[in-house]
Amino acid sequence: MQIDFVSDVSCPWCAIGLKSLEQALLKLPELKVELHFQPFELNPQMAAEGEEINAHLARKYGASPAQLEQTREAIRQRGAELGFAFTKGARDRIYNTFDAHRLLHWAGQQNPDLQQRLKLALLKAYFTEGKNPGSHAVLLEAAVGVGLDAQAAARLLASNDLADEVREAEAFWQAQGISSVPAVIINRRHLISGGQPPDVFEQALRQIAAESAAD
Repeated sequence: MQIDFVSDVSCPWCAIGLKSLEQALLKLPELKVELHFQPFELNPQMAAEGEEINAHLARKYGASPAQLEQTREAIRQRGAELGFAFTKGARDRIYNTFDAHRLLHWAGQQNPDLQQRLKLALLKAYFTEGKNPGSHAVLLEAAVGVGLDAQAAARLLASNDLADEVREAEAFWQAQGISSVPAVIINRRHLISGGQPPDVFEQALRQIAAESAAD
């Protein structure tokens, strides 16, 4: 079973969706799964220095401070249920994430398991630790922390390597109709949208596996 997890590292619902998917897969050890993380930028035009988060969300979604805090509290609670900490006040800015996607693409070429670990490390760096996921120092620290080669990761970040490949992948998924994330695509045929609970992922994966076995 191939799973393409289309997401951004600055998307809180993507962290929730990933943790839910991971928990669902733990209940399905019989499935042989290839998990690939695909790039999607929520804010592709974001400047390197980023933007204050409340101002950004108010401008983008028209949300009031009270609405933003209500949503954040719901996200914190969902994260806590899944073992992922959204630290209150940690995320005060939103940043450009293109280099994070280049690093993730490279990690996937090295080792899919390390790509998954890197994805989670970058989500934690931003949402739990309040770090800038566009910073090369933060990206390199995460890469080394999951076991990727430090010198190779540093060379990648210092270059423009894989930029075209990431943009092509982004364009591909947008052409498939993906306009919000997380989007979880199973076997390039079935779409599960949003930060669903683990049991929703488990039920869907069981059904898709059964249908595939019957074909």
